[in-house]
Amino acid sequence: MTGRKVVVGIDGRPDCENAIRWGAAEAAARGVELQLVHAFVWAEFRVPLGPSDLAPGLRAQAEKIVADAVELARRCEPAVSVTGRYVDGFPPAVLLAESATAGLIVIGSRVTGRLLSLLVSSAGVELSANALCPVVVVRPGDDALAGSRVVVGYDGSPVAGAAVEFGLAYADRHDLPARIVAVLDGEDDDHDLLAGIRAHAQAGRAELIEVDGHPSELLLEWSADAQLLVVGSRGRGGFAGLLLGSVSQTMLHQAPCPVAVIPQAALEGPA
Repeated sequence: MTGRKVVVGIDGRPDCENAIRWGAAEAAARGVELQLVHAFVWAEFRVPLGPSDLAPGLRAQAEKIVADAVELARRCEPAVSVTGRYVDGFPPAVLLAESATAGLIVIGSRVTGRLLSLLVSSAGVELSANALCPVVVVRPGDDALAGSRVVVGYDGSPVAGAAVEFGLAYADRHDLPARIVAVLDGEDDDHDLLAGIRAHAQAGRAELIEVDGHPSELLLEWSADAQLLVVGSRGRGGFAGLLLGSVSQTMLHQAPCPVAVIPQAALEGPA
């Protein structure tokens, strides 16, 4: 997957600028193309899209959003091949289609309310649950590449195993230490589930933290100094049919750093 393009969803808001910077840096680290994609929703409504006597037109506005994003990305990473375009449709459908040929989808979150809580749009939640590649949600405002390590949440599920591989690969590319926070339920098979993870720790690839308690609270605590937090979309627990588990949703909304989610569909999608 690392040989595939990095796609950043853009919407013209200042909140997505950090996502563009993060995506550009990751494309540079992977040595792949960066594509900036704007979902042009107005084509879905019966409204005039061209120029008028009073305004330059919605399509012209979309073209400016793309051009400004491309300019920012090229300033951040001049050596990276950057392209941009707008695609008619709503963001979830547009970015889900992009995920079929991408190695990574990057989107931004935004700060809302007096308590500066983070808002991940319904499109972001849907994408994190259903994309055919990993999805990274980047925080606005602060330096998205701050932090001193990569933290991975692990519970023994297949998507958690994929999260470990994703997190270790990111740590290797960015020369960062990795920490695996294993929150298991004390069942007899936990020893087997941890065997491969302990092998990473014994090889010096990661620090292994085995903890008991509420997964969300523990991951938030252990990721306080993280540059990236990686989780699976849904663990061993929870209700069947829920594509995005409570832990991954909590991390998307509350984690202090960018969050990578490995969707179940990414394990079943194109190689």
